Amino acid sequence: MIIGITGGIGSGKSTVARELARRGFPVYDCDREAKRIIAEDREVQQQIRDLLGPESFVQGRYNTAYVAKRVFAEPALLTQLNLIVHPAVKADIRQFTALHAVSSFVFVESAILFESGFDRLCDRVVYVDAPEDIRLERTIARDYHGESTPENIHKVRARMCSQNPHKTNDTIILNNDGTASVSSLVDGLLAKL
Repeated sequence: MIIGITGGIGSGKSTVARELARRGFPVYDCDREAKRIIAEDREVQQQIRDLLGPESFVQGRYNTAYVAKRVFAEPALLTQLNLIVHPAVKADIRQFTALHAVSSFVFVESAILFESGFDRLCDRVVYVDAPEDIRLERTIARDYHGESTPENIHKVRARMCSQNPHKTNDTIILNNDGTASVSSLVDGLLAKL
């Protein structure tokens, strides 16, 4: 059974995924693997160069700052970039799940599970949720070394607003508000599967 794990920024979905991996379950981290694919796949690299120009790679390395600046200035470019990267990641997820076919569960972690279409590869979806103030605090601690400046708070809130929570009737909701340990959250999740 393939289980998608998603949730908003600061919800703790990566923490839940790490606990599942610690327990021996195969976990595919879409963000990390997308970076690996961009770094290694020559065809993907060439398509990105064709779309964004030679500046998208500097000395063979992905120029994240340049790419981010371009795609956030021109949203149509982000759509086109996703049309390059998402199919490559989707193919990689299929290989990963085939490789781990003997496991009772394989987990796929992605902040953009629905937007990317990766949810269609999953049998069930888990949505890790937490109150907005907790998500804000966690993200400030992680991404801005705990510096709660008005500018950093604004950046995190903007990222939160740009995310659309996708929940369906059969979505499993994990409330990661800090009142229960991640281990007990995962115990509860596994009992529901």
